[in-house]
Amino acid sequence: MEYYGKRSLHSYFDKERRSIQSPPRLSFNSHLKLSENHEVDHHLYSPSRSSNASAATMYSLMPPPSPDSPWTLSPLQTPSPSLLYHCIASLHRHEGTIYSIAVAKGIVFTGSESSRIRAWRQPDCIERGYLKASCGDVRSILVYGNMLFTSHKDHKVRIWNVTVTDNFRSKKITTLSKSTYYSFLKFSRSSRNNNNNQHKDCISCMAYYHAEGLLYTGSWDKTVKAWRISDNRCVDSFLAHEDNVNSIVVNQEDGCVFTCSSDGSIKIWRRVYGQNSHTLTMTLKFQPSPINALALSSNTSNATCFLYSGSSDGFINFWEKEKISGRFNHGGFLQGHRFSVLCLVAIEKLIFSGSEDTTIRVWRREEGSCFHECLAVLDAHRGPVKCLAATLEIDKVVMGFLVYSASLDQTFKVWRIKVLPDHEEKVVNIISSSEENIEQLSEINRMKITTEYELNPVLSPSWVEKKLQGSHHFH
Repeated sequence: MEYYGKRSLHSYFDKERRSIQSPPRLSFNSHLKLSENHEVDHHLYSPSRSSNASAATMYSLMPPPSPDSPWTLSPLQTPSPSLLYHCIASLHRHEGTIYSIAVAKGIVFTGSESSRIRAWRQPDCIERGYLKASCGDVRSILVYGNMLFTSHKDHKVRIWNVTVTDNFRSKKITTLSKSTYYSFLKFSRSSRNNNNNQHKDCISCMAYYHAEGLLYTGSWDKTVKAWRISDNRCVDSFLAHEDNVNSIVVNQEDGCVFTCSSDGSIKIWRRVYGQNSHTLTMTLKFQPSPINALALSSNTSNATCFLYSGSSDGFINFWEKEKISGRFNHGGFLQGHRFSVLCLVAIEKLIFSGSEDTTIRVWRREEGSCFHECLAVLDAHRGPVKCLAATLEIDKVVMGFLVYSASLDQTFKVWRIKVLPDHEEKVVNIISSSEENIEQLSEINRMKITTEYELNPVLSPSWVEKKLQGSHHFH
């Protein structure tokens, strides 16, 4: 096993309690003029990883391997000669932290502490307009067609109709809150049952099942609710986890619902045939660390499906779906982040992960196998990366992506990423047509010469101060 980079955030923290028997916890050092009793909550920070630890020490910090799941570590190849990237836009927010991002039809939507949901034009981030709600703290945004779903501080979901033409227009359709649960039972229309349809805590995540028109909402109240959008009614509500529900995704092929929680588990739910209720079909619990994010990568052409989870110990675990039985088997983990993985996006064969260590990592899955490699580390943020979104761009034979990231440093960044062909001859043929691309070839050659990538992110002072005051959390 090998660790990625020689330096990390240890320059900001005391190197204490680094015994093999128990993973160390981190505290800010006196360099930041802090008292020695300021200790960081282990739920927020993942275990530190010493760059000079022995191989035995490294293995001792890892969970025991599963007999059904061969462990595959992803070697660091950063920067990679097969990938080019650069930040094409960076905006500083003055309305508070951005909590959520969604992309659709050339428009990027951002939700923040403000009650205004901003709309930006792709890819240059020119503001097109905004949607004004009566409540802020927009923790989750979802777009499908012309419908925009937003969750707010009042524990309600608002549905908007958005028109993207020469002029950006939006109109609120409805608010999902107190729809009657199982409304065909008229006698159940009591205040108690109505209250059962409104989440009692923050709605942290949403997912939409296209075929059935069902919106799923997950909350810190540990429940998941299913809303039928055709009549805006809650058709099912169930206790999903023993702690906060942090992320939810739906497999559009079969309607399976995946949820993850701070209780360290991932659960797979399926609708009961002919009914609105849901039943638990499988629980995935590989490590005890809180799980913050999920991403699903499926390909109908070769019937592959991978589930990724990002947890507070800095690992990204993944499961592969068996083609015959439909079960998800643990395939390994991606190691590289030093602190909590807060957000994940999977598109094509790439996985983008945002972390509390201020970086975004780009991973690629090898065709026909469970092997993953880290192609790049994007480290322009100065605070934890809270949310990500990505869209696909095709430029001749070069596959490109636009990646949007928001951090607790109150910045919003746009990245253009190009995945180049594997063979150098193809690269030369593609990029030798213009002076601009010749510069890209020089960058490729420079990256080939580079054998190490030393990661040294710098936390913004304002974020550090808020962290120590206890007023900042990553939910």
